[in-house]
Amino acid sequence: MSAAPEFQLSDGVNLQALPKVSLHDHLDGGLRPATIIELAPAAGVELPADDPDELAEWFVAQSTSGSLVEYLKTFDLTTAVMQTADNLERIAREFVQDLAADGVIYGEIRWAPEQHLAGGLTLDEAVEAVQSGIEQGIDDVESAGGYIRIGQLITAMRHADRALEIAELAVRHRDSGAVGFDIAGAEAGFPPSRHRLAFDYLAAAHFPVTVHAGEADGLDSISGALVDGRALRLGHGVRLAEDIETVRSDAENSYVALGELSQWVKDREIPLELSPTSNLQTGAVQEWGDDLVDHPFDLLYQLGFRVTVNVDNRTMSGTSLTRELALLSDAFGYDLDDIENFQVNAARAAFLPLEDREELVEAILDGFEDAAEGVRSAR
Repeated sequence: MSAAPEFQLSDGVNLQALPKVSLHDHLDGGLRPATIIELAPAAGVELPADDPDELAEWFVAQSTSGSLVEYLKTFDLTTAVMQTADNLERIAREFVQDLAADGVIYGEIRWAPEQHLAGGLTLDEAVEAVQSGIEQGIDDVESAGGYIRIGQLITAMRHADRALEIAELAVRHRDSGAVGFDIAGAEAGFPPSRHRLAFDYLAAAHFPVTVHAGEADGLDSISGALVDGRALRLGHGVRLAEDIETVRSDAENSYVALGELSQWVKDREIPLELSPTSNLQTGAVQEWGDDLVDHPFDLLYQLGFRVTVNVDNRTMSGTSLTRELALLSDAFGYDLDDIENFQVNAARAAFLPLEDREELVEAILDGFEDAAEGVRSAR
């Protein structure tokens, strides 16, 4: 298994060792560069670099454009090597291994099966291949003495017209790995209302939905995700901060007023799947600045929104969940209690049965208590 680099809080706690929950993590955005290089020749893919480190650097450079549209172009390369059952199975297996190496004990892997049919697979065969890889990865983790649980978020591309078909696919696999549905891709100009039939179907089937919204488009997109999509979570949702107005400030504090939409999201405790590094890369937070300290993550957290921390695309951002938590801690001075809050928020937002979510929360609390006890013992 590949190992994530270690990051520590100021009190010496190793962030990598803490139990974590990953809710917003794209399969085609989390390939190992070495695997891409190995699979590219058979797939007929020409790469910009044939060294894993150089290819990793290329992905990050290409993704740091300030444009979601340009950011999404890097996926042409990754999806090109994900068109056979064997490749999907391997990539999913390695994906699970990498999550476990980063301390993740529950993860939801989102991906769009409709983008993986060029090699002749059917939608169902693609889902089955990914599920096989996930199960192999879980077995690998358990054989090494670890624990992880994984669910698939079956995703439809919002600029296409297959959302109902993909929704039916997701429900068809609800007892064999699929835990939720999403729409992704270019956000502006492709509102959730385009796929109302799919969302109606999912609601009737009592199947959970998260929707990419509030990343490359604003408040109308977020509202559409909630009204038309009946989203239980917001994929990113960072631009919800546009509905928060600073009414006055003094030397020590700022006082804000929430608009109707942001107040609704807060009061309903609708989770925000925030991805700090990715949000900077795609320009989702450019209204507030271009450094992590400008990200409205802390504003949303301090105001009591249900914030969660995510990677979005590990390859494109050169990141891990551990690294994202470390960056936030450095930017905003978060301590172990804050990091625990983010993981509990994510555990409670997981698309799992209530009893399983409660067990996941307990596992998070126990792991963080062990870490806190280790700090106390070391003093």
